[in-house]
Amino acid sequence: MKSTPLNPAPFSQEPFGPPLIGALLRIPWEAVQRHMLERLQESGFDDLDAAHLSIVRYPGPQGARPTDLAAQLGISKQALNHLLGGLERLGYLKREPDPADQRSKRIVLTSRGVAAAGVIREAVGEMEAAWAQQLGASRFAQLRELLLELQQPHT
Repeated sequence: MKSTPLNPAPFSQEPFGPPLIGALLRIPWEAVQRHMLERLQESGFDDLDAAHLSIVRYPGPQGARPTDLAAQLGISKQALNHLLGGLERLGYLKREPDPADQRSKRIVLTSRGVAAAGVIREAVGEMEAAWAQQLGASRFAQLRELLLELQQPHT
């Protein structure tokens, strides 16, 4: 049966071919994210979810202005303020006046936020160790070097 706008083809679960680089990067990231959330829950931070991880991602929000963080994350200031408000109510961060500009705020992690960030780093370290064992130390080091290289500006 031919597909037309009035009569679309039936839903197909066939892939569009082999995974492209976006999927190849996303799939391991999703595994890391699941492990971070598992470790956070095991450590008593069961009120954090995947949306919060974007805020506490490396290098962390410590000292950032909400406007700058929203731009880095590619989300609206309203969406970021919603996430920050939730994290503030849960006791992970505070928004304090910017000493250089009293009209602006800076994000400051609380001791609970710092502790959660530590658990996140441990969880990522565990994933790195598992991947190094799976790939071999040399190949994992090469993967890490290549990913770091991709972070550098292209000249």
